[in-house]
Amino acid sequence: MTFIARAFRRLAFLAPLSALAVPHAAAQPSAVATAPASGAVALHDPIALQTGDETPWIYEGSDVPRDPEWLFGKMKNGLRYAVRRNGVPPDQVSIRVRIDAGSLHESDKERGYAHLLEHMLFRESKYLGPAQAIPTWQRLGATFGSDTNAETTPTHTVYKLDLPNIDAAKLDESMKLLSGMVRAPVLSDANVRAEVPIVLAEMRERGGAAQRSGDATRKTLFAGQRLATRSPIGTLETLSAARGRSVSNFYKRWYRPENTVIVAVGDMDPQILAAEIEKWFGEWKGSGKAVAAPDFGDPVAPVGADPANPVGETSVTVESDLPRSFTYAVLRPWRPVQDTIAYNQGLLRDSLAQQLINRRLEARARGGGSYLYAQVQQDDVSRSTDATFVSFAPIGEDWRGALTDVRAVIADALATPPSEEELAREIAEFEQVFVSSVEERAVLAGGRLADDIVQAVDIREAVAAPETVLTVFRGMKDTITPEQILDHTRALFDGAVIRASYTTPASGEADAAALRAALSAPVEPDASARVTTSEISFADQPAIGEPGEVASAQPIGVLDIERVDFANGVKTILWSNDAEPGRVAVKVRFGGGYRAVGPEDAVYARLGQMALVGSGVGELGQDELDRISTGRKMGFDFGIDEGGFTFFAQTRAEDLADQLYLFAAKLAMPRWDPNPVLRAKAAARLAYESYATSPAGVLGRDLDSLIRDGDPRYATPDLAALEAATPEGFRAFWEPILAQGPIEVLVFGDFERDAAVEALAKSFGALEPRSALSPDVTARIPGFPEAGETEVLYHRGDANQAAAVIAWPSGGGVTDLRESRQLEILVQVFNNRLLDAMRERAGASYAPNVRSEWPNDIDGGGRISALAQLQPKDVPIFFEEADRIARDLSTAPPSADELERVTEPLRQYISRASTGNLFWLFQLEGGTQDPRRIALLRSLLNDFSRTTPQAMQALAQKYFGGREGWRLAVIPEGQALASRPKGR
Repeated sequence: MTFIARAFRRLAFLAPLSALAVPHAAAQPSAVATAPASGAVALHDPIALQTGDETPWIYEGSDVPRDPEWLFGKMKNGLRYAVRRNGVPPDQVSIRVRIDAGSLHESDKERGYAHLLEHMLFRESKYLGPAQAIPTWQRLGATFGSDTNAETTPTHTVYKLDLPNIDAAKLDESMKLLSGMVRAPVLSDANVRAEVPIVLAEMRERGGAAQRSGDATRKTLFAGQRLATRSPIGTLETLSAARGRSVSNFYKRWYRPENTVIVAVGDMDPQILAAEIEKWFGEWKGSGKAVAAPDFGDPVAPVGADPANPVGETSVTVESDLPRSFTYAVLRPWRPVQDTIAYNQGLLRDSLAQQLINRRLEARARGGGSYLYAQVQQDDVSRSTDATFVSFAPIGEDWRGALTDVRAVIADALATPPSEEELAREIAEFEQVFVSSVEERAVLAGGRLADDIVQAVDIREAVAAPETVLTVFRGMKDTITPEQILDHTRALFDGAVIRASYTTPASGEADAAALRAALSAPVEPDASARVTTSEISFADQPAIGEPGEVASAQPIGVLDIERVDFANGVKTILWSNDAEPGRVAVKVRFGGGYRAVGPEDAVYARLGQMALVGSGVGELGQDELDRISTGRKMGFDFGIDEGGFTFFAQTRAEDLADQLYLFAAKLAMPRWDPNPVLRAKAAARLAYESYATSPAGVLGRDLDSLIRDGDPRYATPDLAALEAATPEGFRAFWEPILAQGPIEVLVFGDFERDAAVEALAKSFGALEPRSALSPDVTARIPGFPEAGETEVLYHRGDANQAAAVIAWPSGGGVTDLRESRQLEILVQVFNNRLLDAMRERAGASYAPNVRSEWPNDIDGGGRISALAQLQPKDVPIFFEEADRIARDLSTAPPSADELERVTEPLRQYISRASTGNLFWLFQLEGGTQDPRRIALLRSLLNDFSRTTPQAMQALAQKYFGGREGWRLAVIPEGQALASRPKGR
C-alpha cells in the first residue's frame, strides 16, 4: 500500500506529469496554506472563543461529549460561530452564514421575501457593485452554483461559499466581501426591480402540476399552521409588489447578529478563521429592537375526531398527467428537546423501528404487491411538527387496496414485536454505517462538516463526533429488545391528528370523505411481509470457476498505479493507497454499452437500468442479496455509457473480495427473476404520462433521442413498447449482452494489493473468455440532426412555461481529447455570456445552461448544447441571443478577464478533485482499452486551465462559425411558436 497524502497528490500529478506546469498556490502542501500570498493580514487574537470549562453554545443543556475538533465562539453582539481545521480538500475553506429567518418568518404581504433577499445579497452590497458577486467569486476560483450558492427554507437562509486555493489574504478579502453582503446589502428599488423577474423565472420553472400537487399536500398536512401557506418561493402578488423599502424592513427585522451563525471549516488554523469572523462581523449591530420569531403553530385535530384514530383533514388533487401518490401523516407538536445521550438513544430505537417496517413494505412490493413503493419516515419538519409520514404509490386505481395493504403491514408492527433475528439484522446494518463513519472521518469534506453544524442549529440540537455515535450505539445495542422497538413503533404512530393527501390522474376516483373513511376503517395486521432472516454466506456460493492466472503486471507510470492483466483477457487497474481510510471504489466496464443495443431493444435497455441488478445473481434474488450483505459495506450500481456497461460500488477492504464476486457472478451466472422486470414496467408506465406535465419533462423524455438524430436506442419507451415487453424478452436481450465484450476492472483505495489480486483471480480472472464485439457494434456512432426549421414539441403544463435548446455537433473519443478539454473552457465562456443575457439583462430565464458532451469511449457523437426554461414569448429571444454569442465568439476573441473567470475555477476544481481516488479512477477508466488516456493525463491541468483568447476564437470558428445550430422548442399545447417581436 502506498502512503501518498491527499494534499500531496497534486504535486505528484502536476510536477512529474506536466512539463508545462508552473508553480501555483494550489499545488503547495497544506502545511503552508495559512501563509499570506502577498503582505500580512492584521488580525487580533479571537476573544469570543469559548474555552476551558465554558460550555460551548451548541452543547448548552446537553450531555453529548464535545467534538474536540470544533471550536465555538459567541460574540458580544450575539453572533455565534464554529470553526475547525480540515484538509479535505486541501487548501480550501468552506464558509456558511446561517440567518435564522425563512419563509415562516414572513408576514402575509412578505411571502417570498426571505428567498428574494437571498437573491438581493448577491445583487449588490457594500463591497460589490451591481451584478458583480458572481464574477468576483469566479475570479477567486469559486464556481457559481456549486462553490458559491445559497438556500432558503421555511426556517432559515444559508449563504454557502467554498473557497479554493486559500491563504490568509484571500480569506480576509472573502470575509470582507461576505460581510458586506450580509451586513450591508443595497436594497434599492432598482435592485428589487432587477431581481424580481429572476425570482419569478425561478418560480415559473418550478411551477406546474408537481408544484400544484405539492402545494395542495402541504396545505392539507400542515393545516392551521404557517407551514401550510409559506412556500419559500412566495407568490406572484407579493413579489410583484416588493419594493426596496418593504424588503429592507424584512431585512432589518431578521438580519441581526443574534440571529446569525457563521461556520468556517478548512485547511487553516481555526484561530485565524475565528479571528476573521470577529474582525468582519464583530462590530455588526442590528437595526432597531429585536423581534421574537412568530408562533409556527401546532397540529390540532378537528373537533369530534376519534381520539383513538384522530383522522383530520384530507384532500384529493386531480392532475391528469401525474402518477398516483398517497401520503398520510401522524402529526405531533414540535418542541425543543434537551439533546442528551438518552434522547439520541431513543432516536436510534425510532430509526430501527422505521427500518424494520420499511424492509417489510419493500418485501411486499417486490413480491408483486398492490403498490409500487411504500415508505415510513419520521421527521421534525421546520420546527412545526414531529411527524411520521407514510407515503406510497398505488400501481392501479385501487388506492383503497394499496392503503389497506400498507396499513396492514404497519398494524402488524404495532401489534407484535419483531423477532430477535429481524432486530439483529437491522442492528448489524446500523453498526456498519457507524463504523464506516469512523473509518472515513479523516476524509469528510469541509463543506459537509459545515453543513452538519448548520443543520444541527436549525433543529436546535448538538453535534457529535462519529466515534461518539458509535460508542453510544455499541453501549446500547445489547440492551435493545423487541419489546422496546414495539413501544417506539407505537409512539411513532401516536399523534394529535392524522391527515392525508392523495394525487390522482382520474377525476371522481376519490374525494376527501373517501380518504377519511378509508383511514378510519379498522385494519387487520398482516404478518406475511415479515422478512425471513436465515443467514446466507458467501462461503456457500458456487465458485465462478478456476482462479485465473496473472498474465502481466506493471506500473502505468502514474503515481503507484498498476495494471494487472489476467490470462482470460480481463484487464485491471489497481491503486492501493491510504489517502481515504476505509474507502475502496470498484468500477467494472464491460461490453459495448449503447453500441450493443439494437433499435428494437431500447425498452429492454431502459428496463435494465431499473431491473438488471434486482433480477439476481445465481441463487440470490433481491431479498437474498440484501441478506448476504447485511452488516457489510457493499453496492451494486448499474449504468449504460456510450461505449460500455458499468457496475460501480463503494466498499471497504474487508468486503472487497465479496464485492468483486457479486460483480463477476452477475456476468457468469445471472439470475432472471421476473418480478423486478414487472415492477420496472409498472414504474415506467406510471412515469410515462407525467413527462408531458412540463417542458423539462418533455425534454427528459425526448431530447436524448432527438439530439442524436432520432436514434431509437436512446428513446424513452412509450406505453405500447412497455406493454409489449416481457421478462422473457428481457432475458433474451440481456443474457448475451452480459457474456460479450472486453472487461476492465478498476479498484482504487484502502486495500492490500496482493489480497485484491487474489480476489480478482478468483472472480473476474475465473470467468470464461469473452466473445468479441462484432464490427457492426463497435462502428455504431450516434448521429446529429440537420439544422433547419425549429423542431417543436408540446407539453400539457402551464401556459407560461416553455423550453428551448440549440445544439451544434462536436466529436468524441481520445484522439482529440485535449481539444475537448479546451472546448470546455469555451463552453463556460458561452455559459457566462448566456447567463448574463437571459438572466441578468432580460430576466427571461433563471438558470440557462451551456454544456459540452464529449464521449471518451466512442469516436464521435459529441455535442455542444444550450438550454433554457422560459416563457413561450421569450423562445425567439433565446435563440437570437445564443446565435449572437456563438457568432461573437467566432468573430472576436474573448477578453482575458472572461477567460480568468472560467480557467481559475476549472483549475481549482481539478486541483481539489485530484486529491481523491475517484478523480483518478474516472480519468483512467478505459485506459486498458486505449492507453492514450493514460498518456493524456500529463496535459490535463494545462488543457483545462491554460489557453489564449486566440485559441478560443479558433475553436469557436471550428464549431460555431458559419454553422447554424439545431433547434428545439417545447411549448404549451394549443400555442404556436412565437416569432421575434417587431422592433426588437
